Amino acid sequence: MATATAVSIPTAGVRLAADVAVVEQAAGIVVFAHGSGSSRHSPRNQMVAGRLQGVGLSTVLADLLTPEEEQAEQRGGMRRFDVALLAGRLAGIIDWLDGQPPTTRRLVGLFGASTGAAAALIAAAQRPGRVRAVVSRGGRPDLTGTELTRVRVPTLLIVGQSDPEVLRLNEQAAAALPAADLRVVPNATHLFAEPGALEQVAGWAAEWFERHLAGEDLTLDGYLPEPGEPDGAS
Repeated sequence: MATATAVSIPTAGVRLAADVAVVEQAAGIVVFAHGSGSSRHSPRNQMVAGRLQGVGLSTVLADLLTPEEEQAEQRGGMRRFDVALLAGRLAGIIDWLDGQPPTTRRLVGLFGASTGAAAALIAAAQRPGRVRAVVSRGGRPDLTGTELTRVRVPTLLIVGQSDPEVLRLNEQAAAALPAADLRVVPNATHLFAEPGALEQVAGWAAEWFERHLAGEDLTLDGYLPEPGEPDGAS
């Protein structure tokens, strides 16, 4: 498992605190987008990140709000629900990775939870030549609006069986996405707090990212966008 380094990432006019764990000769890097009310210190996301590092993937756990914005949220702010804002910052983190020697041009995966999953899907649509896979844990794909139809990368939607409304929303998203796989964790609720539930999520996520980020071509050098597909920011 890699040791995380605390960094400050400039993106979309702000600086965001993040923990970057670089695995030597990593097949790719996975950026996490946490849900509302959570942070890079989320034990759930840290557990999943550790599992990904164990299979040879680097990880980035970032706070998508600044400390000042987090304080404002505690007084009733709503930026944690502004998925377009969060997606723009997430896309900026992806761009920042390109300028760092350990991560430049490495294939990127996005792991989003709850509202963070909506931000991850939008960022995948905005960076079609950079993001190669998405995993959503208890996500809210309905918050992506029309951006959902622009997501072309393989997307794994993981939902708890005992989270019926979110399950319904993910079933609708799976039908709209061209490369989606919906998996349901038996008896799990929204936070996957039941024994073994989060371990199942981590296992599926590791399998998904290994499949879509690993291989003989470990960088973007061999990637060619499909005809008409933009290769960069939108």
